[in-house]
Amino acid sequence: MRVLFADSLGESTVTELEERGHTCVVEPTLKAGDLAERIQGFDALVVRSTKVRREVFERADRLALVIRAGAGTNTIDTETAAARGVLVANLPGRNAAAVAELTMGLLLAVDRRIVDATVDLREGRWDKKAYGKARGLLGATMGILGLGSIGLEVAQRARAFGINLVALDKPGRSNETTARIEDLRIELVDSLDDLLAASDIVTLHLPSSPDTAGLVDASFLERMKDGAVLLNTSRGELVDEAALLEALETKGLRAGLDVFADEPGSGSGEWVSPLAQHPQVVGTHHIGASTQQAQAAIAAGVVEIIDAFVQGETPNCVNLTPSRIGSTILTVRHLDRVGVLAHVLDRLSQDRLNVEHMQNRIFRGGDAAVATIDVAGPLSDSLLADLDALPDVFGVSATAIDGSA
Repeated sequence: MRVLFADSLGESTVTELEERGHTCVVEPTLKAGDLAERIQGFDALVVRSTKVRREVFERADRLALVIRAGAGTNTIDTETAAARGVLVANLPGRNAAAVAELTMGLLLAVDRRIVDATVDLREGRWDKKAYGKARGLLGATMGILGLGSIGLEVAQRARAFGINLVALDKPGRSNETTARIEDLRIELVDSLDDLLAASDIVTLHLPSSPDTAGLVDASFLERMKDGAVLLNTSRGELVDEAALLEALETKGLRAGLDVFADEPGSGSGEWVSPLAQHPQVVGTHHIGASTQQAQAAIAAGVVEIIDAFVQGETPNCVNLTPSRIGSTILTVRHLDRVGVLAHVLDRLSQDRLNVEHMQNRIFRGGDAAVATIDVAGPLSDSLLADLDALPDVFGVSATAIDGSA
């Protein structure tokens, strides 16, 4: 495979992939507007923060896989990728510990005014009285919005500080997540109003989406406690910055922010932000995932995804539908011979039945196999009889997606 890296990811990733026979081209200076002109001839694209727009997929001639070396995929046009048959994969959870560490660092810096104290010391000022008035974190209540891998890592660290934890009660959580919530003694509340009313600290760990854009608006901030702390290490788009600036003045709120709505798209440059410069804000440069440990984990994950892709697997792909999307599951037990499945698919096409998903697994010994095919539509008795009568087919069965035979 030819792999284009549009962002820096570490030499180990390139070395491992080249040892596997892949050709890697690393061009971290590429901008979003350059990708469409550069993408031809590449089978895979790896990005961190560089945006992958519609025109990239429209101009690509070989592109089959885009890897977001991180969790969020809001910077990638996944809909166009899906329409063009390009897989988009991400690496959720690989940087969770790093982001959680920075979240707690921002909280400590806000509570103990570490930044201001350090600046005064460097400028030769000693003021123990001014900096000895922190509230402290023991017994405070933290409201966590977003109990994904990062939110849970933050909860674990906050619990170690003696902070009480609340989060919204959401249906459909996995058993593993439910177990961690119980283990960390996170109180689940029914509404955002309840969470904000209870919280001395509110921390955001949500993806950027139309549903979350501007979530922290004037109404949200008005419902927070006076003097509460807002932490955002997820996405700047979640916060209405004008409303936050107003709340910093009128409610005495404080904030620890790693992300901003209008932050620069490049790694360095001049940038002026009234919010970042506010004395009640401690800010960092969108570096939540930027630790050596996190980058090593992400780099290893990129190699794992490409290895899996070469083997015909689709790990962590965000623009595939669930495998069970047809109307009927057709199971075909057959000899592992050339042409057997071709005859099956040909017979399905005669009845104008589209295959939505298919998997063929070989039995131990290599003589026989079983194919599981999701078909868009019901299978008639005559069709099943024809399939059962095909050479080298042992037997067939059909089950509706809802589980009925």
